[in-house]
Amino acid sequence: MTSSELGLGATLRAWRDRLDPAGAGLPVTRRRRTAGLRREELAELAGISVDYLVRLEQGRAATPSAGAVAALARALQLETTERDHLYRLAGLQPPAPAVIEDTVPPGVQRLVTRLGDVAVAVFTADWRLAWWSPTWAALLGDPAAVAPEQRSLVRARFPVPGQAGQVEAWPVQSSSLEASNRAIVADLRRASVRYPTDTRLVELLQRLIAGNATFAALWRGAEVSQHTEDRKTVEHPVVGDIHVDCDVLSTGDSDFRIVALTSPPGSEDARRIDRARQRLVADAAAV
Repeated sequence: MTSSELGLGATLRAWRDRLDPAGAGLPVTRRRRTAGLRREELAELAGISVDYLVRLEQGRAATPSAGAVAALARALQLETTERDHLYRLAGLQPPAPAVIEDTVPPGVQRLVTRLGDVAVAVFTADWRLAWWSPTWAALLGDPAAVAPEQRSLVRARFPVPGQAGQVEAWPVQSSSLEASNRAIVADLRRASVRYPTDTRLVELLQRLIAGNATFAALWRGAEVSQHTEDRKTVEHPVVGDIHVDCDVLSTGDSDFRIVALTSPPGSEDARRIDRARQRLVADAAAV
């Protein structure tokens, strides 16, 4: 049975047993009969009483304070996922991350780079473009020349005078724009709860609510929407219109969004994507 299948007390015992005393900065003697930390050692590291730790592990105290859980998480050297699990076992909300992460996690990076010639991009929790494939640049225009703060799908979709964003170099039409807008606003609403102190997000929301009537109406509506498959038409200036399916994937706790634009293999649209990619490569070689 894993710790995720256990209650608070059993999980604390399991994590205490697995922690190496030397790794916790404790002296190691030959007379230790079991691996892991003793109760009194963990209690001292966490700054709580041994009696309280015993009651927690035996299930006689099931509602520790947030301060006690934070101290135990530090003493047990828990990673973020395990720390959050410990908070939830104690009936508490895990601490919110301080700021939105802009660096694409290694696992997500490995995944998207293995998608070959797919037009794919990775967006942050506030829908800022963080990474894109060469085919994405060929299909929609290379965002490299755009300042990072302007690579905002939200600012492009809900423009405020003097503060519009850009993630597409030429027009892209959507078959379900209203549903897509609702889903993006719902994403931002979730992000505002998860990152309540992120200055960039707070300022973005304030500007959009004050400066874009469509966004303000969707925000007041407090709808909860999910991303659905969208059909888009890219008005490419070189190869002509390209019809693509747009799929949005979530990366879970890291809060990144993976957006993939694809056409059926062998279709005229797929051939036009190939020609756009070849044109980008030729232009780069000519520089």
